[in-house]
Amino acid sequence: MPVAIITGAAQGIGHRTAQLLAANGFSLALIDLQPCPEIPGADVAQFTGDLTSDDFILSTVAAIQQRFGRIDTLVNNAGISFIAPAQTVSAADFRRVLEVNLVAPFLLSRAAGEVMLRQRQGSIVNIASIAGLSGIADRSAYNASKHGLIGLTRTLAAEWGASNVRVNAVCPGWVKTEMDHADQAASAYSDSDIIDRVPMARFATPDDIANAVHFLADPARSAFINGHTLTVDGGWTADASWQSLRLSHR
Repeated sequence: MPVAIITGAAQGIGHRTAQLLAANGFSLALIDLQPCPEIPGADVAQFTGDLTSDDFILSTVAAIQQRFGRIDTLVNNAGISFIAPAQTVSAADFRRVLEVNLVAPFLLSRAAGEVMLRQRQGSIVNIASIAGLSGIADRSAYNASKHGLIGLTRTLAAEWGASNVRVNAVCPGWVKTEMDHADQAASAYSDSDIIDRVPMARFATPDDIANAVHFLADPARSAFINGHTLTVDGGWTADASWQSLRLSHR
């Protein structure tokens, strides 16, 4: 039975990905700052702690390997949002976003990657963002972290591909999750701001992202895909129309 580590698994994309992988025969190691909901019928080990701590990551990966004997998939999903004009962002806030969104995935990829390299098999899927492909105002720290995560994805793919360890990224557009609700509650944007911008005229769902992760995790379907950024944004990054032209096609 393949084994998947999923970070940020207590809610949103991480929880739905855990449910989908469990339904497709994966054993799960779930990591979050808070307890994760139960997944009936699944073989699950839970770990609660701070992913920015190298000591926590090393001890957790060791415990996962001891429990399951192998690691087949790592989904670096945990992340935080930070919305503020660049000139108001403190160094401490900027560093915190990078620590959670970029440094933690590197530390976990390094630790789990050592296991995968010994196995000569594995798949790492980094949850990046369309904010890693373009600039979005008032998100300097978040954008920088996601651009960096895509760069990390490509670099690890180049280093580890010969050992059959594949590293890819999924780049969601806006997804209806708890993070979205929190950002909207702070009046950062409205539903119509997003829906009017997306050619498919809706938010992504956690299912949309979880299915992309499962595809990249499954060597039967994606064995020669390595270093790729799979954009799941309903056409957001493809559409360079101005707003009246975009809406005229609804």
